[in-house]
This record gives sequence, structure tokens and C-alpha cells, in this order.
Amino acid sequence: MSQKMRVLFLCTGNSCRSQMAEGFARALRSPEIEPWSAGIMKHGMNPRAVKAMAEAGVDISGQTSKTVDELPVKEFDFVVTLCDHAKEHCPILPGAGRIMHAQFDDPPSLAAGASSEEEVMGHYRRVRDEIKAFVMNFPPAG
Repeated sequence: MSQKMRVLFLCTGNSCRSQMAEGFARALRSPEIEPWSAGIMKHGMNPRAVKAMAEAGVDISGQTSKTVDELPVKEFDFVVTLCDHAKEHCPILPGAGRIMHAQFDDPPSLAAGASSEEEVMGHYRRVRDEIKAFVMNFPPAG
């Protein structure tokens, strides 16, 4: 039996994108992936991210926002940065096998100018679906 890939999904605040990626990897890829998520800093769980994931059938309400320093695990086969800020400020992780970047829009930033809750959630759903597609096709070939 082969060992699971240990993957860290890293974004700025570990409140939305990285939490979604961890949730999808845990729910849909658990036979192959041991997922973790963290942020450069921690902003707390974003309730709209929790809601968007629940709509997709994945419960991330028990996950917590954390920094890399708070992770009990320090060695990863992959570290995936999910935003430019995390890519530029990615901490040095001596136990990282491969670091890769996958850019996703920040739902809270997109939603800042929305005129209704439905429009706000539309941004979260779009990014959620993009992250799901990424996780389902992870790791990329090459």
C-alpha cells in the first residue's frame, strides 16, 4: 500500500481558499492525500467559505485557522500556495518536497463591492468550484 501524499495548502489568512482546498482534499481525495492548510497569518474561519462548502456537501466548520508554525506536521510532499501573497511570503519549509503555485481569486476581496448577499456568495461559489477542480486534478502532470 502506497503512502499518502502529504499536501499543505497555503494562503494569506487560512480563512477561505486554503480551508476550501483542505476540505475538498479530505472529502474527495483522502485515499491519496493527507491534506493540511495554513496561512502566512491567521484570520479565523470565514463563515461564507464554510457556507459555500456546505452547499457543496463538504463540512469545514470543524477546521481551524492556523499559521505554518502551529502545524503539528512539518514535512510535506507538496506545498501549494493559493495566492500571490502566500507565494511571495512563503516561509522556508525545510521538509517541503515540491513547492508549487496555483492562483485563486480572494472571495472576500471580490465580494467587497457586491450589492447583495447572493452576489457575494456567487464569488465564493465560483472560487470554491475552481478549487474543487484543482484538487480533483492534483497533482498536475509534469
